Amino acid sequence: MGTGEFLFLLKGVQWTVALSAIGFICGGITGLVVALARTSGSFVTERMTGAYIALFQGTPLLMQLFVVYYGLALIGVKLDGWAAVAIGFTLHASAYLGEIWRGSIEAVPRGQTEAAKALGLGYMARTRDVVLPQALRISLPATIGFLVQLIKGTSLAAIVGFTELTRAGSIVSNTVFKPLLVFGIVGALYFGLCWPLSLLGAHLEHRFAAAQR
Repeated sequence: MGTGEFLFLLKGVQWTVALSAIGFICGGITGLVVALARTSGSFVTERMTGAYIALFQGTPLLMQLFVVYYGLALIGVKLDGWAAVAIGFTLHASAYLGEIWRGSIEAVPRGQTEAAKALGLGYMARTRDVVLPQALRISLPATIGFLVQLIKGTSLAAIVGFTELTRAGSIVSNTVFKPLLVFGIVGALYFGLCWPLSLLGAHLEHRFAAAQR
């Protein structure tokens, strides 16, 4: 395998990182809305967002990508591979992050909210200044863990023709006919992306556990 093939794999890494970032950032914004709706106290809103989470957590990511890419085309909405996988991963991430952050919001001691009410803070001020900062700290290990899973999950985007790291590996493998070498490098590149994040998540989890003692 030559320099050109290796540079092509690195280009696949760039698209993997870009797709992960889009899915995580857009999914995080939507997920925050989902989490707040899940803890709003409104029966209808909580049921609707609960059904949304159940739908995306209860179906395979591969099927979700198929529905976005091929299903929307059946009703006249044609998306290119990049747009389809970006939407698919955003929806997928929003459901998981919404549930992670819902649990973190509910894990904030109730006394904090009651104290904020006693100080006369409204819902928006309580949420922004009291609840969310603490919930974010609680959720960091699980959030980082999900980001690691999201990065690895981008390999499924190859099924709709999106050229991320796994598809780039397949293309190079079919060119040089050295699948063990090529996918060994692909695996090492995934490891290089995910391992530092896993270490960070473990560190934050231990740090948070120590602070709770």
